[in-house]
Amino acid sequence: MSKALVTLQMPSPPDPVPVAIDPATTALLVFDVIEHICARQPKCREQLVPAVASLLQRARQAGVAIAYGTRAANMSTWLPEVTPAPGDIKIESHAQDRFYNTDLDKALKAKGITTLVLTGWKISGSVTYTSVGATLRGYTVVVPVDATSDATDYEIVIGKYQILNQNSANSTNEPLKPRTSTLSRTDLIKFK
Repeated sequence: MSKALVTLQMPSPPDPVPVAIDPATTALLVFDVIEHICARQPKCREQLVPAVASLLQRARQAGVAIAYGTRAANMSTWLPEVTPAPGDIKIESHAQDRFYNTDLDKALKAKGITTLVLTGWKISGSVTYTSVGATLRGYTVVVPVDATSDATDYEIVIGKYQILNQNSANSTNEPLKPRTSTLSRTDLIKFK
């Protein structure tokens, strides 16, 4: 006698929303846009890198603090389009939550940062878990959906769902709801 498999339909995530954020209190975090990941993930080179590079350029021009984190042992494998600059914060962590067992929170708070924009590889991994770590520490988080990706469409949908429905849920995707995460898109992010 076999049990019937139950099939569930994931709810569609709300549409990305526009946000206007203060460059003086914002940090852009870039995760794992590195050679050995992008070499085996076509979505990384074709879609993710151009979106992150464009947002990174606008953020630098606006004076936004920039932080980089990778789980890779060698921090020098960043793709040229998104290479760290002198003075950028570097996060060395093997955990998906880049706050875990690092000085990231201390470095951000020393700069007066209250809002984080999370980009890079693995919306269902580092982006999701760092968004949880950030909101637990009182940050407001923005995730531009075009500046993050994952290996499969399933993982992308799961990541978006988890980001909006975590601890301090923002399931309706209210823009910049304090201490929660908002899904946006790079062209909808304005530095005011």
